[in-house]
Amino acid sequence: MSDWIRHAIWWQVYPLGFVGAERTALPDGEPGRPRLRQLEAWLPHLLELGCNGLALGPVFESGTHGYDTVDHFRVDRRLGTEDDLRHVIAACHDSGVKILLDGVFNHVGRGHARFRDLLEHGPQHPSAAWFHVDGDGPDGFGYRTFEGHGGLVTLDHGNPEVVDHVVEVLTTWCDRGVDAWRLDAAYAVPPEFWREVLPRVRERHPDLWVVGEVIHGDYADFVRRSAVDSVTQYELWKAVWSSLNDRNLFELAHAVQRHGEFARAFLPQTFVGNHDVTRLASRLTDPRHIRLAVALLCTLPGVPTVYYGDEWALRGVKEDREGGDDAVRPAFAAQPERPEGEAAATEELHRRLIGVRRRNPWLAGATIGEPDLLTNDVLAFALTAGDETLEVVLNVGDVPADVQLPFEGRVEDGDGTVDDRNARVEPHAYLLVRPR
Repeated sequence: MSDWIRHAIWWQVYPLGFVGAERTALPDGEPGRPRLRQLEAWLPHLLELGCNGLALGPVFESGTHGYDTVDHFRVDRRLGTEDDLRHVIAACHDSGVKILLDGVFNHVGRGHARFRDLLEHGPQHPSAAWFHVDGDGPDGFGYRTFEGHGGLVTLDHGNPEVVDHVVEVLTTWCDRGVDAWRLDAAYAVPPEFWREVLPRVRERHPDLWVVGEVIHGDYADFVRRSAVDSVTQYELWKAVWSSLNDRNLFELAHAVQRHGEFARAFLPQTFVGNHDVTRLASRLTDPRHIRLAVALLCTLPGVPTVYYGDEWALRGVKEDREGGDDAVRPAFAAQPERPEGEAAATEELHRRLIGVRRRNPWLAGATIGEPDLLTNDVLAFALTAGDETLEVVLNVGDVPADVQLPFEGRVEDGDGTVDDRNARVEPHAYLLVRPR
């Protein structure tokens, strides 16, 4: 893994939503819409926040939401063409921005060429070996699906042809400039499959960074067995919003310590929002706690990711129904517009805290110390790397909190004061302290 990832901060976009694309694929023969190029106009916004990576959701031809891929080598015509994607990649690289694509390799859509072969010719066709075909079903045969969704057909990852296909997809797009990949539903795929695929891709692209979507379990063991570089840190994500809502920082302290253990083995991808979950501003019961969540995102070790619109405190609730993701995957204007009010304040919060991360790049691999103070309302702990130290103090209480520091300090950022070894943090606020 290249060292560049230690300096990466991603801005994540769900492209089909961002550009206001149609809900379903364009009819056959209809030309593509060059919408992907709209992202170029947003690169200055990404950079002004302090990010230096653009993480894109699905961009390949699909039937509906992008996760029912039908052609991994073709850009979804609702987004444009390969030339449009190449244009965005080049614009990113010209601005010093890395680019990540979302690879869906656990399953494909029913419109995928291999599954169409199966539908047309039956289970005796060679393409049947790409899938888990067994029993009866409405198509004349049964097949394994992803989490019960009939439109998502699970691939047979024990088939060498599937291994070769995924290697070819990853390598082809890396050849065209892609720097990193998110592996969708990586947890549903045997880790041994990734271990067979990824070294072959890295033979040509040794600087590639790969993050697997993993919801729960032994993250470090998955990284070790699969050869991915990182996983999505859902355990920390859940603890952040639930502990702030419950005003129970014991839960957060436990998750932070666990996160420190993971970070000793690999750099987790950290986030407080993404395309699959209710937005942070809707999830938190107290809007003042957004700043505490962002402070954690920007100081804890790992690879931080900001989901588009979270920097403006956008609202959106994910619902368990068809179209239930739409509220968290909104369309954005073709050009950035200057925010006002709460949105402007939240953007400035992100810019300031990402600035802390930029001034202290060692935080990416920092060690997390045991809590210096822990109550229901207050948590204080130190992040260290060599001679560097940053004390993080959080207060979800209704009154100021006093904390005895392990060193004589000065305020790096936040809402509070420091007098030698004594820190005071205001209610519902954070304080970041560096040694004098």
